[in-house]
Amino acid sequence: MILITANFEKYLDNYIEVIVKKGLNIQPGQRLLITSAFDPGVSMELTGFVKRIVEKAYKSGAKSVEVMWRDDEIELLKFKHGNKNTLEEYPSWRTQTAEKFLENGDALLIIYAENPDLFNEVEPQKLSIARQTMFKHLKPLLDKISKNLSTWLMVSAPLKGWAEKVLSDVPATERLDKFWDILFNFCRVKHENPIIVWEDHIKQLKSRCNYLNKKQYSELKLTAPGTDLTIGLPEGHLWMSGGETNVNGIEFVANIPTEEIFTLPHKDRVSGVVSSTKDLFFGGSLVEDFNLTFKDGKVTQVSAKKGGAFLNEIVNMDDGSGRTGEIALVPHSSPISQYNKLFYNMLIDENASNHIALGNAYRTNIVKGESMSDEEFSKAGGNLSGIHIDFMVGSEKMRIDGILKNGDIEPIMKNGEWAFKI
Repeated sequence: MILITANFEKYLDNYIEVIVKKGLNIQPGQRLLITSAFDPGVSMELTGFVKRIVEKAYKSGAKSVEVMWRDDEIELLKFKHGNKNTLEEYPSWRTQTAEKFLENGDALLIIYAENPDLFNEVEPQKLSIARQTMFKHLKPLLDKISKNLSTWLMVSAPLKGWAEKVLSDVPATERLDKFWDILFNFCRVKHENPIIVWEDHIKQLKSRCNYLNKKQYSELKLTAPGTDLTIGLPEGHLWMSGGETNVNGIEFVANIPTEEIFTLPHKDRVSGVVSSTKDLFFGGSLVEDFNLTFKDGKVTQVSAKKGGAFLNEIVNMDDGSGRTGEIALVPHSSPISQYNKLFYNMLIDENASNHIALGNAYRTNIVKGESMSDEEFSKAGGNLSGIHIDFMVGSEKMRIDGILKNGDIEPIMKNGEWAFKI
């Protein structure tokens, strides 16, 4: 149960307003589907939070709102009593429903919130089978999301088990309240008019994108302790931020919180070595202190202090999982970075640092990418995969240079901060 603290209700209302009006930008007559990122649905622990979103969506003109739910205890029973055939079974109707919403121009809200310790007692092999099954079925949905067929948004909300994991140094009775307070800070909702604050934030991010889009660097050079990586960029690549526009011309914000600007690497032109600066947590598995070696775009060597088997599983999931789909820039001074914690949640953790994604690239990151066939997108340098997993590589010691087509080198980041003004 959430302990009501000073201004909690006000900040929660602000958060929900930002989600519905700025993030999703619900249009009159639109339908809304609320689901989760990689789980079968939204944790029932968040029922109160979801009900408030549903109410706000209807008041903003939504035609209908549907919610996919999950019960964590039922999920655990699948692993406890199910066999290999059970874990290879996937509720494809869930992803197909989400696809239909996007195809119809409706809205998709993804709530990414899970207890990191939920599967601690589950055999790693069972987790691996379940993950591979999930990834096989996610690709069509990832493809539609990457084309911005309609408005979509990923947000988060604290769960009891998650708060206990992240805030173990906080008294038990205060952890959930503290987590909400942290999230409100990250999401910029502790203001009288958070919509205006968000508009200014998105404007700043877009200005960074405009600067880099005019430059059209041929390559990026990332240098830091343990990292010496060259990332080739395709012709016509586009830098984007959380503020996006769907194919119907409706503006939305894809991630809340968001601190990044990002583009797609050329899938065949990434070479060198990159080292993680934060651990990677995904699907119940943790990878610590790792590095990846690339040659001609593909991972050729994996090294990790812990979780190397899982990391190898990722890079060998399909033909594109060992290649990159995103390079994102986040200043070390971002609010999430300054908190200096691993949140065991990619939505939050990726906004603490420069990061790279293994797997699928976003079609919107290249000129006319949304209308390209898979073959055309791949030929242009875009990566195709059933996964998209971010890992953090930035720090206060990272330097990033942009290399122009004529070979000139210009600084983009120094000591983890922007090296150019807007």
